[in-house]
Amino acid sequence: MESNGVVELARYFDGDTEKVVTVSEYQKLILNKDKDALAKFIFERLSSRYINPFEEHGSTYKQKNGFSMMANYCLLIETLQSFKNGWGDSNRKSNKAFKQFFTDNSDFEELNNKGAEIYDHIRCGILHQGETTGGWKITRIGCTLVDKENRVIDAYLFGKKLKSNLNAYKKCLVDNEWDSKEWNNFRTKMSKIINNTLIKS
Repeated sequence: MESNGVVELARYFDGDTEKVVTVSEYQKLILNKDKDALAKFIFERLSSRYINPFEEHGSTYKQKNGFSMMANYCLLIETLQSFKNGWGDSNRKSNKAFKQFFTDNSDFEELNNKGAEIYDHIRCGILHQGETTGGWKITRIGCTLVDKENRVIDAYLFGKKLKSNLNAYKKCLVDNEWDSKEWNNFRTKMSKIINNTLIKS
């Protein structure tokens, strides 16, 4: 998206104030090695796109749909894992991303070793068929993240845990050294994103 000829990388609200981060502002943060601002930027970029639209906002939450929620959350998992791995893109790596995500994150211990199943029957089911497959169902009751016996996953609790995981990634960036693997992978992914935004058709 462009505003006044400047390419935007993120647009979000900090309280009541709308914030915009452009490519040039991002590049300044990189030059200054501003870990805190960069970690906040990536958290807000991903949260504003994939988490915030589905959080509770009064009675409107009742109108939200578990399928739409899980579709967005699956997009975020793939994106977040690409940042962690330093992948420029996830072409032919999506299944691997899901396996890694659910194996590596204690927030989702109930789904440990279920990454391939979530990928096949929820991510690909919704993306390609517009429905879950393999007997999986989606609810928003907010009691249990997953009922393995009946193959039911709760989109509401899933989103809360995913936001917690995104916060953990933000903290990981702040806590690690500038030349660490975590930051090198972050910069690799962001370079690809910026290149994609600047390509002229």
